[in-house]
Amino acid sequence: MCGISGLLGTDSPEIATNMARCMNHRGPDGLGAFYEDIGKGTVAFGHSRLSIVDIAGSEQPIVSQSGSALVHNGEIYNYSQIRKSISNYQWATSGDSETILALHSNSIPSPSEAPEFPIGVNVSGIRISPNAAYPGNPAEKHSKWVSKLDGIWSFALWDPALRELILCRDSMGVKPLMRTILPNGTMLFSSEIKAFHAHPEFVPIPDITSLAVRLAYEYPLDRTTLFDGVTQVGQGTIETWGIDVEGRAVMTGITRYSSESVQPNDSLDFENHSTILFDTLRNSVRDRMMSDTPVGVVLSGGLDSSLIAALAKGYSVESSLESPECWTVAGSEENPDLISSQTVTKSLDMQHNVSILEGDIFWKKLPSFSWDGEDLDITVLFWQPLFEAMSNSVKVGLCGQGADELHGGYRRYANLPLHAKTVGDRLGLARGIDFTRIDSGIGKPWDDSNFSPDSVYTSVKSTLQFELDRGQLTNFQLRLADRHSMATGLEARVPFLGKSHREASHKMPIEWRVSSPEEKLALRRAAELTNLPNSIVSRPKLPAGTATAPVMVESLISELEPHAIEWSAEYGLLGPLLKDQPEMAIGIRLLHATHFTEGGKDRSSKDLMTIIEDVGHWPG
Repeated sequence: MCGISGLLGTDSPEIATNMARCMNHRGPDGLGAFYEDIGKGTVAFGHSRLSIVDIAGSEQPIVSQSGSALVHNGEIYNYSQIRKSISNYQWATSGDSETILALHSNSIPSPSEAPEFPIGVNVSGIRISPNAAYPGNPAEKHSKWVSKLDGIWSFALWDPALRELILCRDSMGVKPLMRTILPNGTMLFSSEIKAFHAHPEFVPIPDITSLAVRLAYEYPLDRTTLFDGVTQVGQGTIETWGIDVEGRAVMTGITRYSSESVQPNDSLDFENHSTILFDTLRNSVRDRMMSDTPVGVVLSGGLDSSLIAALAKGYSVESSLESPECWTVAGSEENPDLISSQTVTKSLDMQHNVSILEGDIFWKKLPSFSWDGEDLDITVLFWQPLFEAMSNSVKVGLCGQGADELHGGYRRYANLPLHAKTVGDRLGLARGIDFTRIDSGIGKPWDDSNFSPDSVYTSVKSTLQFELDRGQLTNFQLRLADRHSMATGLEARVPFLGKSHREASHKMPIEWRVSSPEEKLALRRAAELTNLPNSIVSRPKLPAGTATAPVMVESLISELEPHAIEWSAEYGLLGPLLKDQPEMAIGIRLLHATHFTEGGKDRSSKDLMTIIEDVGHWPG
């Protein structure tokens, strides 16, 4: 629902506000700021607001009676229950975000005396306290109260009594949070990397190792970004930071308060568990319809989004609420996805908003799509016109992301040896990159260097676990939904990732997810409990981008492929990986043109050929 930003260090607090201004697309409804001097340094927050709950109130940053300050991006779905359970806190708003401050206030006592400034050791550009990752580190004391939150979030909370900054991200990483350390020791954090451009000393440089892995696996791993020195706060992670006597940011603690575990149970009853899947997903949809503004549904016509539409309609009828409308985009009126989505809305009696993509939309809109997405995507351009159309009527959109990762919806799961070979061959092309020397460890971008496809893809279970832990969901699917919905001032919510539904999904036997000839057997059985037509319940999965606008995607790649082959030679160690992936060569050229060439934001408003033929020096 917002863009959050901030700094901890010696720089001007105005920079935090300027970073928030860079993200006014995420929060067009308001701009807020907070700062406090600490010793030789400063803590400062910026906030761009998208008003969804407590529209008239809940402006951020929110400051408690004790002086603690919060900026929050996301929604706390159980905020009403939390507010009722806390009686000794003076509320300043009636919204969901303040529950974070209240839980913190009731759980963390103020110290009897001012704490000492932390001492940190400089390790690869980040100052870390010696005991930051050991049991009993400062971040661990926040795990219990953070775990009471049910929702999606990234937040920063400043506790002046402890001189402590808390950075935290939700269990699945639905909401983003990035940080970078400047040469003077100041830490910047933000919902999007582009906001760092507000600091004059931030210089975007490509991370060649992360890019190579992105090209091999098709998504970044762990907490990496495609930008050198820019690291994500991990999903389900709490970090605590202090400031030393020189005004430099020091990580004082880090802990993982939540993790996912795929544990198939072959003793489960198929019919009973399918009903549990249905019930948990229905409850998750209900929670995610929490809003003081209208809610819409992203409808592709596939099983996942159609199931969300059916459950949203069912809840609206049960609760005497206005039925949510559905939105679909397609390359033509004959598109199979569009025809299926029309079948869904007709059967459910839901209002259907349809947009047919303009024939030249890829040529006109890919630069801005690259700027907003901060990655290499090109085939899923449809995301943005879809969200843009929705944002004219609603501020919240329910979508079906996460279903494929939980329920085994990708084709690769049916032939893991082939997929392992594909990824391995790509990694083998990255000659000259030593993956054993990656920057892993406490607070670093990588978990470790153990991502050989031969060890990862040994079974469907190991594959599902690897992809949950290391990025397929948070770094690819959820990034797409967040960046491109928020680029239009709309929040995408993902009911499939509700805690109870995740837990039920993790227990399913593998053959209920991946089987032949039909995948997602248990989910399809759950879908039969709705009013969806059988043609939708049994419809096979199609690739998102190429299914939505296949002719447009194929035409673009075909026309640019000769250029892409030429461009690949300009990208050094990455060149061999790009030659056989023309869509990725186009993607990296766009990333180069928008993020690694001066004036990226202004350039992103120009047409495709204008910017890709005029790029700056490749810093890698």
